[in-house]
Amino acid sequence: MNKETKQKSVVIALLISTFLTAIEGTIVSTAMPKIVDDLGGSHLYTWVISIYLLAVVISTPIFGKMADLFGRKLMFTIGTLIFLAGSMLSGLSQTMEQLIIFRLIQGIGAGALSTIPFTIIGDVFEFNMRAKMQGWMSSVWGIAGIFGPLAGGFIVDTISWHWIFFMNLPFGIISLFLLWVALHEHIEKKKQVIDYAGILTFTICMSAFLYALTLVKEYKEVTGQISILFIVAFVGLGLFLWIQAKGREPMLPLSLFKNKYISISNATGFLLGFILVTITFYIPLWVQGVTNLNATFSGIAMLPMSVTWPFGALLAGKWMSKKPIAHITLAGIAIIIVGCIGLVFFRTETTVTWMMVVTGVLGVGFGLAYTAFNVAVQSSVEWEVRGVAMGSHNLLKNLGQAIGIAVSGLWLSDELKGSVLESSLHNVFILLLILGIGSMAVTSILLSKKGRELALH
Repeated sequence: MNKETKQKSVVIALLISTFLTAIEGTIVSTAMPKIVDDLGGSHLYTWVISIYLLAVVISTPIFGKMADLFGRKLMFTIGTLIFLAGSMLSGLSQTMEQLIIFRLIQGIGAGALSTIPFTIIGDVFEFNMRAKMQGWMSSVWGIAGIFGPLAGGFIVDTISWHWIFFMNLPFGIISLFLLWVALHEHIEKKKQVIDYAGILTFTICMSAFLYALTLVKEYKEVTGQISILFIVAFVGLGLFLWIQAKGREPMLPLSLFKNKYISISNATGFLLGFILVTITFYIPLWVQGVTNLNATFSGIAMLPMSVTWPFGALLAGKWMSKKPIAHITLAGIAIIIVGCIGLVFFRTETTVTWMMVVTGVLGVGFGLAYTAFNVAVQSSVEWEVRGVAMGSHNLLKNLGQAIGIAVSGLWLSDELKGSVLESSLHNVFILLLILGIGSMAVTSILLSKKGRELALH
C-alpha cells in the first residue's frame, strides 16, 4: 500500500460491505415466513439459507486466492457486483426455485465480502491499529445481529419482503465508490495462473458432501444415493488435495498449513463456527418449542449476544498490543465454554432472563476469540499470501457452520415440541460443550514461547 490510500474512507467502505454480508442471515430469517406465504414451496424453506451458506463456503477461498493474484480492489469489486446482482434478482423472484438460484448467486459474491475486507485491513494498517480495526470490523456483525431482525420485521410489515434484498443496492454502490477512490495498491506484475482444476474439484467435493448430509437428515438413513454422494465427496477431496500439492498457483496452498498458527487458527475456527451456528439456530427453537413462548421472545433471548459480541471484539483490539494473542484467544474460548455449560443446564422452566445471561456470555467469548484469530492469521504471513491465508481461515469457519447445521440437525428430534425436543437439544448442547473443550485443547498449543511472541509488529 502506498501513501495515497485514504484509510478513513477505506474503513467506511469496508464497514458498509461487511454490514451487508452480516445482516443477510438475520434479515432473511425474519422475512422467510412471509416469503413462503407469497411464493409457496415450504418444503424448500431451509434451502434458501443453506444454498447461500454453501456458496459462501465455496467462493471464499477462491476470492482469497484471486485477491492475491489480481489485487484486493478488483476482486472486491467483482464480488460486490455479483452480490448486488444476486440481491436484485432475489428481490424480483416469483417462485421459491428462482429465489434459491438467485441466493446462490448472492452467496458467491458474499464470499468476497466476507474475506477480502479483513485482508485489506491487514494491508493498510500496522499491527496495533490493525487489531483495533479488526475489532470494529467484527463489531459490525454484532450490530447487524441487533439491526437485522428489527429491520427485517419493519420492512416486511410496512413495505414488502422484496425490499430486504433491494436495500443492498444503494449501500453496495456507495461502498464500491469509496473504495475505488480511496484505496491504491501496487500489484507485482507476473503471469497469473488460476487453479481451475482445484476450484472445480473443491466445488464438487463440498457440494456432494453437504447435499449428502442434507439427505441423511431428510431420509433418516444412508441410502444408495447418499452413499454415492459421500464417495464422490471423499474422492473429490483426495483429488483436490493432490491438485493443491502439485499445482503452480494452488487455490489453497498446503504449505500454509506448515505454519502452526494458521493450522491452529483454522482448526479452532472450524469448531467455533460449528458452535456458533448451532447456538444461533437452536436457542430460538428452545424458546418456542420447549418454553412455549413466541418468536419475539426468541429474539429477546438472542439479543444480548449481538450486544456483547462487539464489546468482546473491541476488548480484543484494546488488549492486542498489551497481551499475547494466545492469551486472548484462550480467554475467549474459556468464556464460550462457560456459556456452553449454561446451555447444558437449560430446563423447561428456565427463564428468558437466564437465557439472556448465557447468550451475553457467549457473545463476549466469540468477540474475543474471532477477532484475535483474525489478527493471528494476518500477522503470521507476508502480504503475498495474506489474502489466501484469510481465505483459508474464513473457509474453515464457514465450513464449520455449514457442517454444523447438517450434523447437529441429525441429533434433532422430529418432534419439535415438549420433552422430546428438550431431550434432543440437551444432546446437542452437550456436543457443543465437548467441541468447546476441544477448541481449548487445540488453541493451548499457541502458549508455546513462539506463540506468545506471535508477530508483534
